[in-house]
Amino acid sequence: MVRAKSWTLKKHFEGFPKTSDLELKEVELPKLKDGDVLFESVFLSVDPYMRPYSRIYMKEGDIMIGSQVARVVESKNPTYPVGTYVVANSGWTTHFISDGKDLRLLPPWPENIPRSLALGTIGMPGLTAYFGLFEICKIRAGDTVLVTAAAGAVGSVVGQIAKIGGCKVVGCAGSDKKVAYLKQIGFDEAFNYKTVGSLEEALKKASPDGYDCYFDNVGGEFSSIVLNQMKKFGRIAVCGAISGYNDTVPQKGPYVQIPMIFKELYMEGFIVSRWNDRREEALKILLRWVVEGKIKCEEHVTEGFEKMPAAFMGLLKGENLGKAIIKV
Repeated sequence: MVRAKSWTLKKHFEGFPKTSDLELKEVELPKLKDGDVLFESVFLSVDPYMRPYSRIYMKEGDIMIGSQVARVVESKNPTYPVGTYVVANSGWTTHFISDGKDLRLLPPWPENIPRSLALGTIGMPGLTAYFGLFEICKIRAGDTVLVTAAAGAVGSVVGQIAKIGGCKVVGCAGSDKKVAYLKQIGFDEAFNYKTVGSLEEALKKASPDGYDCYFDNVGGEFSSIVLNQMKKFGRIAVCGAISGYNDTVPQKGPYVQIPMIFKELYMEGFIVSRWNDRREEALKILLRWVVEGKIKCEEHVTEGFEKMPAAFMGLLKGENLGKAIIKV
């Protein structure tokens, strides 16, 4: 019999997550019934969305939400023979049984491309960048695009897709190492928001004429400053608000009405599942860009399932460069 280890939400997070908020449990999985498949997680994902989603969609005692690349180890379902790889949303667990629904088979995968990228650039974060840019920002060649959390799983792809689309790209990140990485992957301008004397001056220096598009991953005070530097009819994709995910008291502002009115800005929040009907088409494009070298991928890999809470907390502190992955 197979025993599955799982990280569960012992207590809802209050402020920044603590190790004691999570509990490692182990259970024996039942024998397979006809149509069932036993999966072993190979790579697991930690992502910023897990922090707010855990409060909205989870109750205490549930397995932490999340996705994985998993391999079939036993099967009574002809669609999923042993050795098949899938992307699943079965949470922080080493093994799980599925009836085969709500799984995504990995397409034919180039040998030189890590399968973990199906959780990153060729997965949900990449799709978030792709649809946020093309459907919300509606980028055009010659646009100036600003992206925050630019060295993260989403932001780094946003910048590279915008370059493919003929845009000037400005990124901000929280360390000099990350700024150097952004320039390495083709960002035109990048700065460390923690060390600049003035965010307003840093933004003006990077693009004196302002910004056509803003891909917002952080929210908070930074975004209120950006709004005043948008060009007329600028477009803003609100993807995340990591600056406020751990707040116990809501932040004040930003007060958006004045710049929204007088600059006639377009701002829209989005969740990437809106475009699930176009997922496969977009994933093929992202995979092709990776294979062609047009998008470079960086992963922050933590080895060991037991280290998932530490990896999650490190992500929320901004310790990762690129996509945060756990290798089981």
